[in-house]
Amino acid sequence: MSEKIIECVPNFSEGRDISIIKKITDAIESVEGIKLLDVDPGRATNRTVVTFVGSPESVVEASFRAVKTASEVIDMSKHYGEHPRMGATDVCPLVPVSGISMDETVEYARKLAERIGSELSIPVYCYENAAYINNRRNLANCREGEYEGLKNKLVDPDWKPDHGPAIFNPRTGATAVGARDFLVAYNINLNTTSTRRANSVAFDVRERGRVKREGNTLNGKIVRDKDGNPVMIPGKLKEVKAIGWFIEEYGIAQISMNLTNITVTPVHIAFDEVSRSAESRGMRVTGSELVGLIPLKAMLDAGRYFLRKQKRSTGVADSELIKIAVKSMGLDELSVFKPEEKIIEYRIKDRKKKKLVSLSLESFMNETASESVAPGGGSISAYMGVLGAALGSMVANISSHKRCWDDRWEEFSEWAEKGKIIQIELLKLVDEDTDAFNMIMKAFGMPKSSEEEKAERKEAIEKATKNAIMVPFKVMQTAYKAYELIEQMVKEGNPNSVTDAGVGALAVRSCIKGAYMNVCVNTDGLLDKKFGEDIKAKAAELNVQSEKVEKQIVEKVLEKL
Repeated sequence: MSEKIIECVPNFSEGRDISIIKKITDAIESVEGIKLLDVDPGRATNRTVVTFVGSPESVVEASFRAVKTASEVIDMSKHYGEHPRMGATDVCPLVPVSGISMDETVEYARKLAERIGSELSIPVYCYENAAYINNRRNLANCREGEYEGLKNKLVDPDWKPDHGPAIFNPRTGATAVGARDFLVAYNINLNTTSTRRANSVAFDVRERGRVKREGNTLNGKIVRDKDGNPVMIPGKLKEVKAIGWFIEEYGIAQISMNLTNITVTPVHIAFDEVSRSAESRGMRVTGSELVGLIPLKAMLDAGRYFLRKQKRSTGVADSELIKIAVKSMGLDELSVFKPEEKIIEYRIKDRKKKKLVSLSLESFMNETASESVAPGGGSISAYMGVLGAALGSMVANISSHKRCWDDRWEEFSEWAEKGKIIQIELLKLVDEDTDAFNMIMKAFGMPKSSEEEKAERKEAIEKATKNAIMVPFKVMQTAYKAYELIEQMVKEGNPNSVTDAGVGALAVRSCIKGAYMNVCVNTDGLLDKKFGEDIKAKAAELNVQSEKVEKQIVEKVLEKL
């Protein structure tokens, strides 16, 4: 079970005074175990979006401290800005990231809402998945009337807060606390200054759409249903909220979008649909910007999408996919797009932990050659497998781009993607092999004074030894998958690169043979003999089969020379 991690993305009604924003973020960072990922102030909107992650308990505590501090340093009676808002802490959503379900996240959100209401006397509405009442699921409903209409709203029995007093506090306003899926705040830039024309595009694409009018004319009478509510013409994109606005800071109009479920409508689809709508109305999209963070997968999917449109191979490095996504959607038009700051997985990554795969080739070589016993043959075996699979992907990528082979680009792209998956799996195993060795050393270093300590040490050594067997065995299994790719590239790939594929086969063979030796050496000291013998037998069979396949591939290479 992975560690439980929740993300919180509170929006505070202050985007201009850095000292005020700093007090709020200091309160967040005062909680142990919290990692502040992003602080994104907007001058025109006078609003700051903050993103942080941690364990559920630490996130709830940090959120509470942030709301409390915001209520002390922000005066809503003096606030104005372009973005809809109703409180000093306008919204405070919790988002499950890993190891935790939405239902569990809802429980934490409601606990937070109850505490804000009871301890800070701030009216709180629970929205999205945390909503108690169905018509409060939509944040727009909770915030309707905004701060200016809040005083009258609070006396309406239908809008009694879920937590806290139904009393208007002009300084703090009200807060919405929710539990939701990962939301991407995404703005698309237009070559116009007209808010009205930007809104026309927003109405085209957002799920809610636009009000239906008789004759479908701008001046036509609004069509209403039997209850008197306006009939809406749905927009083209599901799970999308959007409005048009003018940003004085940039001198342009934007489509401001919330993509509430990027598995339904990803950023690249939103970008293309807005581009089509804008063009049909005589405007042009010039670029876009991300507010806050985005999952890595969303950027990789976007990169693949735009490469496919170019009929180019998608089996390239993540960094290349991200670069294509940034350039295709103009994410660097208004400011430099830094993946290490905008992609959530990169921000969470512990950069202090030294990893072999992060070293340069020279540093890796020097680390291997040093007097330390790790990294050793296991990690090097895994890395040889990485290079073998990489050569297979290289031939596939070259073949997909070969002149006169344009009709085969997708075939080779799929092979390159398969190779990339193998590379990523083996790359992780480079470090896992060294970690497995260190785990054994740690177990042997455990105290053994008492009988209880001896038993614990014995159990730890056995567990670590089994892990040290399974890591190289997994290297063998993973690397073996690369033969299919390499063999196909020898047969069908660019003939000018056939020797590259052959070298890939040799590298994979060395990887599997080296990993096999590591399986054998670790099974000797295992107490669970049956476990050791079973894995060793499977590894031996895989090693023999590897020799046969590698020999066949090399013979085919030599035949073509």
